[in-house]
Amino acid sequence: MIHDDVIYITEKDYLRIKNVLSYHESSDFENLELELDRANIIADNEVTRELVTMNSKVRFLNLSNSKEMEITIVYPSDANFKEGKVSVLASLGSALLGLRVGQEINWMFPDGSTKRLRILEVLYQPEANEDWHL
Repeated sequence: MIHDDVIYITEKDYLRIKNVLSYHESSDFENLELELDRANIIADNEVTRELVTMNSKVRFLNLSNSKEMEITIVYPSDANFKEGKVSVLASLGSALLGLRVGQEINWMFPDGSTKRLRILEVLYQPEANEDWHL
């Protein structure tokens, strides 16, 4: 398990998310803004396979209830919860973006609860598959 709180985000993802946030009330997404501000920004070619980036499909464990889930973190226009596509603007998407396999995070959800989440596996990542257009 990785317990450090360093997160990494690609420059492309950072700029796209900042652009998306510019169209929304910033106080609604304060946690995401804080995460972006503290993230280490890296180039696409610096991304390791175990990093959760935009459009990554990730398997994680909710340590609060011992449930495993798989989701794909997407931009708001692509979100579809039935298909497991969770917006980066949703609490869950914001929480997992920028983490690495084995890393854990405590994250407050809209209902006021705090959950501890651990990344188990990155099942698909655009950078690892050279899907640069995503």
